[in-house]
Amino acid sequence: MKLSRLTLATFNLFNLNLPGRRIYTGAGWTPEQYDQKIAWAASQLRLLAPDVCGFQELWHADALVQALAASGMADQYDVLVPPDADGRKIVCAAIVRKGLLIGTPDWISAFPPGFVLRSKGEDPQTPQISVNIQGFSRPVLHFAMRPRTDKPAVEVFVCHFKSKAPTQVFKEDWYDKTTYGKHAKGLGSALSTIRRTAEAAALRFLLSETMKGNDTPVVVLGDINDGQHSNTANILTDQPRYLVGDSDGGGDVALYTAQTLQEYRDTRDVYYTHVHQDIRESLDHILVSQEFYDNSRKRIWLFDGLVINNDHLNFEDHKALGTTDHGVIRAAFKYRPVTPTSPV
Repeated sequence: MKLSRLTLATFNLFNLNLPGRRIYTGAGWTPEQYDQKIAWAASQLRLLAPDVCGFQELWHADALVQALAASGMADQYDVLVPPDADGRKIVCAAIVRKGLLIGTPDWISAFPPGFVLRSKGEDPQTPQISVNIQGFSRPVLHFAMRPRTDKPAVEVFVCHFKSKAPTQVFKEDWYDKTTYGKHAKGLGSALSTIRRTAEAAALRFLLSETMKGNDTPVVVLGDINDGQHSNTANILTDQPRYLVGDSDGGGDVALYTAQTLQEYRDTRDVYYTHVHQDIRESLDHILVSQEFYDNSRKRIWLFDGLVINNDHLNFEDHKALGTTDHGVIRAAFKYRPVTPTSPV
């Protein structure tokens, strides 16, 4: 296979489970609500028709299969869902256009061996810190694909990090309402941030192991529950420089956000994928390595535009409408490798 254009998408499914199955500790979808969700998800897949799409907040494998079938494109894709996606927990998943997938996908639950978040401090005034988190809240999906047989395989990671919602500390054995009642939200928010930061750092650890010292193309698709310039995103991307000359364009372990690549093509930034308390944020991201960066010396794929389907976020009753509470993003790249005579 030798694709001339490659499209990548990320899609938070808003707790897609079979009807009647519980979601978290509450009641799940009615048959009518479920049918609406399947129809809407199918319409998005049909409209965007991505070569690869990473999913978050999937509970049951059958629900994704049904959405893909309803799109009329089931015969065009391999469906990547963990074997234990039976409606009892949230998983990351993906669809990959047939002919692209290489090998067997895996879901990474534990943080990598050797990953440590501990320090005695940089100076005598800095107290010691130790973060004891052993794994991802939602296992990270990892697989390889080859959009062109004449080029290296692309390593793909689909992730979903801890949300900004405060951790519910009132459930902890140390919680005493008299002491901690007025501090519960602040402590809970801090715990959520620490967990999300640790997850970003652990995935960054895996990415650096994959990318360092070689020319392996990498894509990260996911809901990182944080914005383009957040610390979470900075950890993942390694904060690369943009729009540099051809003498030093690209970075060995860097990731570039499709949001930023689009901003350099637009006269106005209207990128948002989530609305909470009237605040519009970009929580969902497509991150790509230097092989997908326009100004890289090692460019293989040239950015060819970004689509964000987010009009449904203007209406809050997602249960009744069948919509998700996140925007759906697709980035396109055309095959345009750098040559000795081509500009970057």
